[in-house]
Amino acid sequence: MEKSALQKARSVYKPKLPVVMTGAVKAVEGKETNSVADQEEIKALFPNTYGLPEIQFEKDSAPAKGAAPINVGVILSGGQAPGGHNVISGLFDGIKKVNRESRLYGFLMGPGGFVDHQYMELTADIIDQFRNTGGFDIIGSGRTKLETKAQFDKGLEILKKLNIQALVIIGGDDSNTNAAILAEYYKQINAGVQVIGCPKTIDGDLKNDVIETSFGFDTATKVYSEVIGNIQRDCNSSKKYWHFIKLMGRSASHIALECALQCQPNVCIISEEVEAKKMTLNDIVDYIADVVAARAADGKNFGTVLVPEGLIEFIPAMKALIAELNDLLATNAEEFSHVDPSNRIEWVASRLSDINKEIFTSLPEGVANQLCLDRDPHGNVQVSLIETEKLLGHMVARRLDLLKANGRFVGKFATLFHFFGYEGRCADPSNFDADYCYALGFNAACLIKSGLTGYMSSVRGLTKPSVQWTTGGIPITMMMNMERRHGQMKPVIQKALVDLNGKPFKKFAASRERWAKNTEFIYPGPIQYFGPSEVCDQPSLTLKYEHE
Repeated sequence: MEKSALQKARSVYKPKLPVVMTGAVKAVEGKETNSVADQEEIKALFPNTYGLPEIQFEKDSAPAKGAAPINVGVILSGGQAPGGHNVISGLFDGIKKVNRESRLYGFLMGPGGFVDHQYMELTADIIDQFRNTGGFDIIGSGRTKLETKAQFDKGLEILKKLNIQALVIIGGDDSNTNAAILAEYYKQINAGVQVIGCPKTIDGDLKNDVIETSFGFDTATKVYSEVIGNIQRDCNSSKKYWHFIKLMGRSASHIALECALQCQPNVCIISEEVEAKKMTLNDIVDYIADVVAARAADGKNFGTVLVPEGLIEFIPAMKALIAELNDLLATNAEEFSHVDPSNRIEWVASRLSDINKEIFTSLPEGVANQLCLDRDPHGNVQVSLIETEKLLGHMVARRLDLLKANGRFVGKFATLFHFFGYEGRCADPSNFDADYCYALGFNAACLIKSGLTGYMSSVRGLTKPSVQWTTGGIPITMMMNMERRHGQMKPVIQKALVDLNGKPFKKFAASRERWAKNTEFIYPGPIQYFGPSEVCDQPSLTLKYEHE
């Protein structure tokens, strides 16, 4: 593998472990837990792993000697996020600390490799090539959903063959839901296999009081903020374009909010606010058009607009439409698959309720077709394929034409469109994510050594220097509720949305009118790996403000 100069320099970076993990640790149990909602339903579905206590690790002054080797399997599940390789590195070093004869096996291309018995042993020579690098290419990732007894039993065959005592699933909310289901099943049948989850998603929607952030969010938002800043600098140089920038984040607007705090664009739409205020698509368009018109009145025919990827699902009327579409397409999948593509809009419209039919048929044909595309493995609309930024830009242009006809718009409106997604998923992790991910993996090894299952690796106190972080685990069932998926109620980890009463949003809301009127762009620049701590080691502004 040929390496760049940066890769060579990063390969010698030593992630900073929390002090508590630099020696022997012991697991200290806290209070028993309940699911975040739907307690009775979740308890009934997880009788063997529900109500487990929180775990915190402390220094062990009298550790037992001569621990046996531990064989561990690891899966990278779902979309890539910066730092995944360091989770695996930390896990590897953690189990080797237990016993040098411990072995780590990686299942190839995600959960599918687990079911199909595709794996490789991860040795020191392999691990060392991937420390502090981005991507998931060490073993690959996939989106196969683990949900059937046949899959669990097939996976158990390879676990037994390789004498694997524990399985670590590195993934987002849906992947860790699968981890909880797998842990429950293996506990129920006394399989003797522990299952541990690790919180991954650049979207930032896998968090709560004890999972302060998911790994990858810090790096991805810094990458996006760099390119937004570059666009803003260009925008402020030519002074003739409005840039509509769609950002990843299907289920929550954390990425858009963080990038807004870092870059200070003229407009940033927060999906959760749209839903709370029951805004229509026209309301959003009017808001943007009014900002454009006000800046034009000051001679500023340029600006930036940040749009969350999942915005369309938060517009109440659209949300109701999509919910009905999801059920319709789930229950009539076979029939719909045989409908001629040119007739799909008509076919769908004829089967919708009157109110949703009216909304559906009023949409541009391209958007209507995009809403009918195949769902993802979890039954969700593939919002990344819906060009929301272009829809808004074109609708704003039409609104400005009306304003111009009424003498309320005197400027020019030229648009450019961008979607920042894959650019941020595999960047070399920031120092924060490099440290955080290594600690998550090392911590997962400690959870395994403690004999725990159905837990998620938890590292807290993240606004402090990494040596002061606290470590432990929380039961995955603690984060679960019931949601409708594929037309049925299913247990899933509750997604964390932007808190409109939280400090990050309030800081944004207090400044956005000023940012809209003036040009107060910030240009964050690229991620810095070497230099003073205030440049290289700072966490996201979201995390900072949440813990002020």
